[in-house]
Amino acid sequence: MTRKLPLLMALACGVGVANVYFPQALTPLIADGLGVTPATAAIVATVTQLGYAVGIFLLVPLGDRLPRRPLITGLLATTCASLLVAGLAPATGLLLAAGAVVGVATVVPQLLLPMAAGLVESDRRGSVIGTLQAGLIGGILLARTFGGVLGEHLGWRAPYLVAAMLTGLVALVLGLALPGNAPAVHDRYPTLLADTLRMLRDERELRRSVLFQVTLFGGFSAAWTALALLITGPRYGMGTQAVGLLALIGAGSMFCAPAAGRWVDRLGADRVNLWCVLAALAAAAVLSGGALGGVVGLVALAVGLLLLDVAVQCGQVANQARIFALRPEARSRLNTGYMTCAFLGGSAGSWLGTRAYVQLGWGAVCALIALAAVLALAAYLTGRHGKRSDRESRPQLADLPR
Repeated sequence: MTRKLPLLMALACGVGVANVYFPQALTPLIADGLGVTPATAAIVATVTQLGYAVGIFLLVPLGDRLPRRPLITGLLATTCASLLVAGLAPATGLLLAAGAVVGVATVVPQLLLPMAAGLVESDRRGSVIGTLQAGLIGGILLARTFGGVLGEHLGWRAPYLVAAMLTGLVALVLGLALPGNAPAVHDRYPTLLADTLRMLRDERELRRSVLFQVTLFGGFSAAWTALALLITGPRYGMGTQAVGLLALIGAGSMFCAPAAGRWVDRLGADRVNLWCVLAALAAAAVLSGGALGGVVGLVALAVGLLLLDVAVQCGQVANQARIFALRPEARSRLNTGYMTCAFLGGSAGSWLGTRAYVQLGWGAVCALIALAAVLALAAYLTGRHGKRSDRESRPQLADLPR
């Protein structure tokens, strides 16, 4: 691992994940350009995200079975070709098919993270993961701005064509820069998929990491899903552009992720997780001020969302540092189980957040976030108790036969 390689891998993470998120900003432009309803155009973004979830489960385990450099560059080349097809699609059918392939193939960030963890010493693992996570966050944050601005000035096809060019360039550079590696295992593909489920059953630290991320990411998704309804509703009466501006508040978490990695290296993942859980509880309290409306309410929303975003992203760094230390030969499968559960938690949070807001208002959404943080705190306390019990059950040196 050279000094520049983590930065290059972080850039690749950002470009890769942006391909999943920039279509969300193009819905009205696609509807006008292809003469379809906005609801039909919105399916493009939905299909791309569903493809991403499918790709995580089906393709990321191959990182333990195949040499990662050709696997990564091959997936990037597939993404590049699919983006070109999407950008030139004459109708929605081909656009939907190409969007689905883009989602499935653009799982490169989830292959780069375990690869980076295996290229560094254990005392630098958190720091390197934090650097890649910062690139991932940057890609998510800037993707909607990239898609919206470019699409507004050059049409909806332009973001797809520019993204294809960037993805192809990243594939070329990574093909030259990434080190070669031998496969960690030689198991058959069905065995890899089955191992992912078995690890969720057998690895307690993996389950703890999953619980931390499912709860906090679920609360995060609930907040952002309901936020659009709150901002565009009667209390604020603002447009969706205001939601986009609030989304840029999350840029603070991009700078916190590398610091979180260094804290994990020095203090351990559990300590960082505890800080993140407490930050999420504080965020729920601050976000409740958003019900006041006006300038005070907007400030409360901005501060609360920043706290929540930092909690989720820094917690992600701690969780992945923990799971990548469990079984070096199975890092891709560990990441598959972890990320699949995280996406399921985020989907559940979005659904619950919408229902809570429609039925009971913004206060119920904040209560849902607080409940998620309390569940994460319970997972933390239970895990600490389990570790103490394990230590107490081990025979002490004085008790061993001489």
